[in-house]
Order: sequence, then C-alpha cells, then structure tokens
Amino acid sequence: MGSRAEANVIPWCPFCGDDIEPPTEAHERKMTEFPMGKCTCGAIYVCDATGHNVGSAMVECLVNACNDESDLAWELVPEEDYLTGRLEDYDDVTHQIIPKRNLDGRAVRGVLFFVRLHKDMAEIVTRFEQNKQQEATLAEQKAGGASLPEIEPARDPKRKKKRASKTLVHELAVQGDIQSLVDYCFDDKRTLRFMQRLLYEPDLNLRNKIIWNMGSVCARVATREPGQVADLLHRLFEACSDSASTSWGMVEAIGAIIACRPDVYGAFTRHLYNFLHDPATLAGVIWGLGEIARSRPDLVRKTPFYSLLGLLNHDDAEVRGQMVRLLGRIQAKEAAFQILPLQQDTTTICIFEQGEPVEYTLADLATIALENIHKGEV
Repeated sequence: MGSRAEANVIPWCPFCGDDIEPPTEAHERKMTEFPMGKCTCGAIYVCDATGHNVGSAMVECLVNACNDESDLAWELVPEEDYLTGRLEDYDDVTHQIIPKRNLDGRAVRGVLFFVRLHKDMAEIVTRFEQNKQQEATLAEQKAGGASLPEIEPARDPKRKKKRASKTLVHELAVQGDIQSLVDYCFDDKRTLRFMQRLLYEPDLNLRNKIIWNMGSVCARVATREPGQVADLLHRLFEACSDSASTSWGMVEAIGAIIACRPDVYGAFTRHLYNFLHDPATLAGVIWGLGEIARSRPDLVRKTPFYSLLGLLNHDDAEVRGQMVRLLGRIQAKEAAFQILPLQQDTTTICIFEQGEPVEYTLADLATIALENIHKGEV
C-alpha cells in the first residue's frame, strides 16, 4: 500500500488527519479573497492555487479564523494562541495532492494553508461573532430590515439564449426594464459590462437612474449567480482606482449594488473609504454609504465613520447634506451636537433617492437626521 507521499491523494487536515472538502468561494465576497474551507475539527484553510501568494493567504486565513475581526487577529501570538499548517503540491482542479507536481503536463504548485485556534481563543472569537450577529439583528429591526429579493427561478437549460448588445442594454436600462435586464444577465454575461459602460452617461438624472437600475438588476442576479455581480464590483473598484480614467458614476454604482444586497456584498462597504480623498468621488462615497445605511446601518457603523464627522463643515453644501443624511440613518448620537447648527442652513441641494432626484434644504435634512438620532428616546 503506497504512502501519501507516493501517490495522488485527497488532501487531509494536518491537525486531525481527516480528509477535507474542496475550498470554495466565500458567501460574502471580499476584495482579496482565496477559496476557503473549514475542517470538522475547526481548522480554517485557504487555497493559493499559484503558490505565489502564500503570505496573503496566511493573513486572510487567520483573519477569517477570527470571524473577520482583523484587530483581534493582529493581537494573536503564533503557537500560544493558534497553530498553523500547510500542504504543498495541491491541485485545485482535481482537489488532490500531486507529489510529482505535474498532472497530465500541467504544473501543480498550489498550497493549502491551515489555521486552528486554541480552544480558549476560539471561544473568545465565538463570543465576538455572537455579539456582531446581535448588533446586526438589532440594526435591521430598527431599520425595518432589508427588503431582499426572492430567489430567481431556474432558467430552462434548453432555452434559446438571448444575445445582448450595447444599444439594447442602453434602451432597457433607460426604460427601467429590470426583468428583461435580469434575463439577459443570465443568458449573456456581457450584459453587466454593457451596463457598466452606461455610467459614462453625461445626463446626471439619467445616469443616476441607470445606477439604481443596475443595483436592482444585480440584487436579483445575485440570488443565482453572486459571482457575476462580485466580478462587476471588482471591475468598478479597479476603474475608480485608475487615475487615467474618469470615475463618473462608478462609486455610486458600488454603493447602489451593496445597498440592494447588503447580505451578500456588505463586506465591500469599507473599501469605499479608499475614494474619500478624491474631490470627484467624495460626495458619491457619502451617498453610497447613506444608501447602505438605509437598511444596514450596522455595516457603516463598523467602518471608521468618526473620521467623516469633519465633513459636516465642508465647503460643498452637497457633501454637508449627504453627511447629515448618512449620520441620521446610522443614528450617530455622537454627531447630534454638530448637526444642530445645520438646522439654520437653508441651502438647497438635490439628492437622488433610489434613482429619483429629490430637493432638500440642509435644514430639512438636519431635522430628519436629529429625529432619527433621538428616535426611541424617552
């Protein structure tokens, strides 16, 4: 009988010896993610299919073992708080260890990296997770809960698939024909790419209508194919980061997509902060955070929102108004005193509410925000 070092075998957990399942994509997609799995003994493992990004995989594995509490992860001490292990020569295609590092002429260089917390540390992490779930539940109850779409019905695999075009997608997006756009997304993966191009629409009202329609389409597509929407989010983030291109509507589209499916894409919320320092995207970031906070204020409260309070004194009235709206939606009692003076500001601004333009004075927004902040107080 050959040993594990001599034959291709199913990977095993280095801590308990049990065979493990193939790592899979996380339910909540993140910016830098590796396929991940969990052994029955509690060990978390990630796959770096290339073997070139083991450092990043190690970090992500540890943070995931701490239920995404990165601050806690950085405080842990190897050996004292957790153990690590790794398996080399892993082939993610066949889910096997290939000692010869070559399978049918294809090089195999994958690595599986494992982390298992010690029992006392695992109990601390569990309490962290329970507290986070309680906070999220309370936040949803306060906001009335997010209205999530029903799972899309399975499409007939024998159907004749529709073929999208730039012109057709433009017409459907302008008309707000969400049903047809969803159908095209399942039939032609280019549909969301065509919608992304529409964000360069120069008409502000039309562009914002398209942005919200994109979020609505993505919400429904994600019930069957969340990866397709996550790929769109990655492209949008990359486009926003490209200094050589204009980011018209990109940041707002990210906010709309997260706001429409915060249960799946809520982890992307924190990455919007990367675009706060660009005057061209500042108001868009705050708008996006405000839309997310409509149903999931907890996702914004978990970000460093305290750093935004100074924007209440920004020169741009739109930025001030977007900030007041955001702080009201997350019931930021910390900012109530700073919001008070804005009740005297009669400057009028336009805010797009789910794709429709609505005019407010800053005084109106301040009054609404303070009512939300003090809601439920005796």
